[in-house]
Amino acid sequence: MRKSIATVCLGGSLPEKLSAAAQAGFHGVEIFEDDLLAGQLRPEEIRDRAADLGLAIDLYQPFRDFEAVPDEQLARNLRRAERKFDLMRRLGTDLLLVCSSVSPDAVDDDALAAEQLRSLAERASECGIRIAYEALAWGRHVNTYDHAWRIVEQADHPALGTCLDSFHILSRGSDPRGIEEIPGEKILFLQLADAPVMAMDVLQWSRHHRCFPGQGGFDLSTLVCHVLNAGYEGPLSLEVFNDVFRQADPVGTAVAGLGSLIALEEGAHATAASRARPCR
Repeated sequence: MRKSIATVCLGGSLPEKLSAAAQAGFHGVEIFEDDLLAGQLRPEEIRDRAADLGLAIDLYQPFRDFEAVPDEQLARNLRRAERKFDLMRRLGTDLLLVCSSVSPDAVDDDALAAEQLRSLAERASECGIRIAYEALAWGRHVNTYDHAWRIVEQADHPALGTCLDSFHILSRGSDPRGIEEIPGEKILFLQLADAPVMAMDVLQWSRHHRCFPGQGGFDLSTLVCHVLNAGYEGPLSLEVFNDVFRQADPVGTAVAGLGSLIALEEGAHATAASRARPCR
């Protein structure tokens, strides 16, 4: 499988992060918006730099606090989205990560969330862009992967799917077996991180204590096996927020990260073999 890494995993400038990912052997990257905004290069220059290094820009993230809001807020959010779409066109990527809302303006209304996400997907599709909706573990109303999938399913738009994130799933103790009920083509992206098992605020746990697969206490092999059995064909991608990693040499971090993904993929197939059900 293709391997990708979020730029937030690595230290240095965005060009240094791209170079490190390429040197390690990754096939693609997730561009984290803060990394792009902090640099001096235009999106077109980042696009060309990545292409010269043999890296695809697999995803742009994040787009926050969009769905289930009053009409006036929706209009503002759609204007924000149009600016993102233009930037993504310049970057040369076609997949936008939309996180479940934490806004106090959001209401607990799945039908409204689905309707508004469908509107977003319709506008995105006109620009050749797809939307991957992800449940944040601390989302205001949507904080589990199965809830996010129900909304995506209700919205029923070809440019809208879901993003699965191992931290958000396993930190809440959700059962990953239900992933196999999601059609593989609607799983648009898979983000992976391990973490030590800790009793603390989930947002702080996520932002400071994620680690590479195999370094924490999550059963990632079983989760990945369920994702593959659902028919997912996209990359395995690391999204690891870790203060130590961001202060270390980016090449060494990227090399260690790729090794962890390779070992995880092997572990997922071994898990499947032990259960007499091969991962696809």
